[in-house]
Amino acid sequence: MSTTLDVPCPHCGALNRVPSERLGEAPVCGRCKQHLFEGAPVTLTTANFDAIAGRGDLPVVVDFWAPWCGPCRGFAPVFSDAARSLEPQLRLAKVDTEAQPALAQRFGIRSIPTLLVLRGGREIARQAGALNPAQLRQFLAGALA
Repeated sequence: MSTTLDVPCPHCGALNRVPSERLGEAPVCGRCKQHLFEGAPVTLTTANFDAIAGRGDLPVVVDFWAPWCGPCRGFAPVFSDAARSLEPQLRLAKVDTEAQPALAQRFGIRSIPTLLVLRGGREIARQAGALNPAQLRQFLAGALA
């Protein structure tokens, strides 16, 4: 018997039911017909945050960052590589705290970069500071265990 997962579209926010065994087959949104996974972090704003990170069955890893932050810029390639290798098992997303201060305030972000792991919109893990690829994998393995 096939299990289905609810996957929010990163483009239009529509919730799509996808059979779990078909996640790796480049599923497209039923509404806007764009790919649900593109191998890159999704940019989150106050307008789309709840539609993408607040619902669905996949865990969402959110990188809170700012353009002026050196460690954030150094961590960006590590996070982008993780999106290419970890999707579609989970969604990776970024929030620019300069452009979206309300989201940073909502989650009590005190330092950047900060990673949050959300499941169903609820925080299940948090990590402050830039990580190398091995540290990121270790953090996610512990958070999602």
